[in-house]
Amino acid sequence: MSKKAGKKAIGIIAKTAAGLGLVAAACGGEIAYFYGRTMKRGKAKTERTIKMSGTDWSQYMPLMEERRKAMLERTHSDVWQTSFDGLKLHATYFPAEEKEGKQKIVICFHGYTSQGMSDYIGLSDYYQKRGFAMLLPDARAHGASEGEYIGFGCLDRQDALGWIRWALEELGTETEILLHGTSMGAATLLMLSGLKLPEQVKGIVSDCGFTSPKEVFTHVLHSMYHLPAFPVIPGADLVNRKLAGYGMDECNAKREVEKAEVPILFIHGGNDTFVPWQMCDEIYEHCASPKRKLIVEGAAHAESYYKDMESYEKALTEFIGDMM
Repeated sequence: MSKKAGKKAIGIIAKTAAGLGLVAAACGGEIAYFYGRTMKRGKAKTERTIKMSGTDWSQYMPLMEERRKAMLERTHSDVWQTSFDGLKLHATYFPAEEKEGKQKIVICFHGYTSQGMSDYIGLSDYYQKRGFAMLLPDARAHGASEGEYIGFGCLDRQDALGWIRWALEELGTETEILLHGTSMGAATLLMLSGLKLPEQVKGIVSDCGFTSPKEVFTHVLHSMYHLPAFPVIPGADLVNRKLAGYGMDECNAKREVEKAEVPILFIHGGNDTFVPWQMCDEIYEHCASPKRKLIVEGAAHAESYYKDMESYEKALTEFIGDMM
């Protein structure tokens, strides 16, 4: 190579390296922006989640306010546990006021950026009238619970085991337990289903649950932002492994339900664009335990109960009647 050609090659390499540095910096910025908005407490906003989910909650506010008032008039208290990794976790406990036969409790797990006392206002009427005690935990990094990084079910399923133990210690080993989850809370329980559960856990209700944070955020990037998963999802996965201690597909509901033994009721909205109903079908097909499914036509994300209360409550009553 001539001296002139050598200088030209060095120049091209330098420019290319500089260009790659800019690309890497841009990708790093994109990953950091996405990670901060979705995985960290305080930056993952409830208002943004509601907007992305596409559900118009204003139409249900009169009913929700009426039921919230009735719910808060019942005896309730704050309870706490320490997570496997040292976080102080909070829940609100409503003892059963109308006991019929065996003691029974429903432990309700809320969705992404919500909190325990928000997602089950409507269903409190159903459960409390049927003699259930209710336990409403705040997921790690939500509500009054400690934590900086959101667990997306992968860490929360271990916290759920802790709340099951709390219920058995508080109410006794004869207590029958139902688990009900919405969105991220449903994913938590589907991931939990692959673990060995106490015999007192009689069933799981999964309302609009997703397979894994990796798959649901890939869907959101494609459908709402028209962006490819690469490099954001792999980059966020690496960051999350370092900061939060788990991979974004490390625990996948689709794989976990293949080991499930407890019966599962799957509920999903037919118009859910945030977590598409096809994801429910996919998990349902992989489920090894006794299962039922209700797709509520016209319902958006987490809207199924309010969209068709009669069908929802009928499905719950039949499911509970088979196992409790």
